[in-house]
Amino acid sequence: MVATKDVYVALRRQIFDALDPDIIETMDKSQLSRQLANAIDLLVEREGLSVSKMVRGDYVKSLVDELIGLGPLQSLMEDDSISDIMINGHENVFIERNGLVEKAHVDFINERQLLEIAKRIASRVGRRVDESSPTCDARLPDGSRVNIVIPPIAIDGTAISIRKFKKQSIDFEQLCEFGAMSVEMAQVMMVAARCRLNILISGGTGSGKTTMLNALSQYISENERIVTIEDAAELRLLQPHVVRLETRTAGIENTGIVNQRDLVINSLRMRPDRIIVGECRGSEAFEMLQAMNTGHDGSMSTLHANTPRDALARVESMVMMATSNLPLEAIRRTIVSAVDLIIQISRLHDGSRKVMSITEVVGLEGSSVVLEEIFRFQPNYNQSGHGKLQGEFVTSGLMKRSVLFEKARFFGLEDRLQSAFTKLAPGEERR
Repeated sequence: MVATKDVYVALRRQIFDALDPDIIETMDKSQLSRQLANAIDLLVEREGLSVSKMVRGDYVKSLVDELIGLGPLQSLMEDDSISDIMINGHENVFIERNGLVEKAHVDFINERQLLEIAKRIASRVGRRVDESSPTCDARLPDGSRVNIVIPPIAIDGTAISIRKFKKQSIDFEQLCEFGAMSVEMAQVMMVAARCRLNILISGGTGSGKTTMLNALSQYISENERIVTIEDAAELRLLQPHVVRLETRTAGIENTGIVNQRDLVINSLRMRPDRIIVGECRGSEAFEMLQAMNTGHDGSMSTLHANTPRDALARVESMVMMATSNLPLEAIRRTIVSAVDLIIQISRLHDGSRKVMSITEVVGLEGSSVVLEEIFRFQPNYNQSGHGKLQGEFVTSGLMKRSVLFEKARFFGLEDRLQSAFTKLAPGEERR
């Protein structure tokens, strides 16, 4: 369609000038397609243009996508192999497929078209993006997460980042098939979720933290009341007793904002058995830890960090954002008594995502937090895997004083937990 782009732009302008928005809202997709096809045929004949039937069909699809969809992005949204869409101005669209980023073969007519689509995305979920509020987090009807930044904040044109919503949740069995973790690791995490351990999932952007959180949630009892708190709702819990809460940005008069900390505080009044925060990124971490320490065992959250120890340091920093009068030692004691397990995930250079470690928070020795690594991924750089990083998941076993072991025994899951480990000689590691 590149060679006929000028023709399409001219036809599009004439059709859009004649369109009645109220009439469009009364039509379904097939009716709109027929009306647009008739209009294009009429204009092509009247202007004496040489446009083939196939190209006219492309024009109709592009117009329909723009009027009731996401314009040039619609075809990318319909491609299930794409996980992320990143727009850096109207001429630069990139996608992530199988963990690797590549440039997409689509672009926008101009910056105005891209900006109109960005504003439409925001307005559909009751949010706005304009010069006075140039950033926005939103959610598409299918659940995909969207971040929008427009000029003057975005220097090179409107920037949109879309994390696509998978139609089906990925479970532990599929993650094992993908090589993200071993069967034994999946079994340990399943027991940890059932035994109501407080779990933090740590990792970088796009590493699969939300996917892991969704997979873990499948092992929560159906008898528990769960409250989820997110900036843009994307968790899909299968349990029947779930309350989903979502933050709200400020309105036109800069009022009405509801942040994650407000929602965590409110959730404590809702008699939850577990609280799941989609991502801890600020002062809500303090209330989250308080909840974990006051009877809401089995709570879970994600955060951005590169190692389990970095994850704890980030939690410390976030707690300090909420309260500046607590000494560091008191904050660390709160964290250690609240958090039981840290699952570290990474997206590797070959595009694969792996659980790099499962680490238990043991306690404090002096002022230092003691961590015990239960499993880890050990890369093997000597093996050739045709561009794929090779390695194996190893474990040094589970300590008898482990919180996981004690809770598994309390919940009657001790045998299932033990089956994930073999008898190991001192210093020996299972591969």
